[in-house]
Amino acid sequence: MTHRTGPPAALVAGVGLLLMAAFAAFGSLVVVEGMVTPGDPAQTGADVMAAPGTFRLGVASLYAVVLLDVIVAWGLFRVFSPVDVGVSRLAAWLRLTYAAVFMVAISQLAGIPDLLGSDAYSGTFTADQLEAQALQKVDAFNDIWFAGLILFGAHLVLIGHLAYVSGSVPRALGVLLVIAGLGYVYDSVVTVLSDGSPFLVSALTFLGELLLAVWLVVRGGRSSPRQDVADPAVGMDATASSTMATSSSRFGPGL
Repeated sequence: MTHRTGPPAALVAGVGLLLMAAFAAFGSLVVVEGMVTPGDPAQTGADVMAAPGTFRLGVASLYAVVLLDVIVAWGLFRVFSPVDVGVSRLAAWLRLTYAAVFMVAISQLAGIPDLLGSDAYSGTFTADQLEAQALQKVDAFNDIWFAGLILFGAHLVLIGHLAYVSGSVPRALGVLLVIAGLGYVYDSVVTVLSDGSPFLVSALTFLGELLLAVWLVVRGGRSSPRQDVADPAVGMDATASSTMATSSSRFGPGL
């Protein structure tokens, strides 16, 4: 008897990664970069209130990334568990934990349109104060997100290791995944330890993630790392049957 991950897990993981890239790019371009002017609360507030619906749509796309993270964690666990179930499980938990941290980060953005547009707040705080609070929420989003990237980086390092030793995934892809993971870890640590906005190494090392998604979609549906993994219980049964057959041949059919 053999265990097979089958096409669904690999395809789900690959398509999930590609969808994540699309949703994350949209959310980042619309919210984090499109409507936020670092160091300028007034401009940020004006841009958000000029298109609050678009801002909310960008935040919703980031929440979709969290959901896809959970699905991808399951898919990658199914794909790589035949290689090493313990490491695969740890990698999945790291990604799930990162997804939870990312959701907390996104929650900082979700309330910004209401903060800026609600009469309840405008009666207590001045416009300048509300805009400053909105920008603080954006800063909190970035701080929480970058803190969580160390978990995501560790996840990619483990997935890269599993890919490297799998025997069916190109080893170069495993190396690129490890490099991508280390890039995220570096960005997380440097962002915490430095002032301002340091250069993000992950902007250059993300290639491994994209190639993993493509490999899962193109080839993952046809094969998976070490598809044939013996079931321990079946192995015990086979051993017992072999022992009985040997006994019969030694002592004759009367036993």
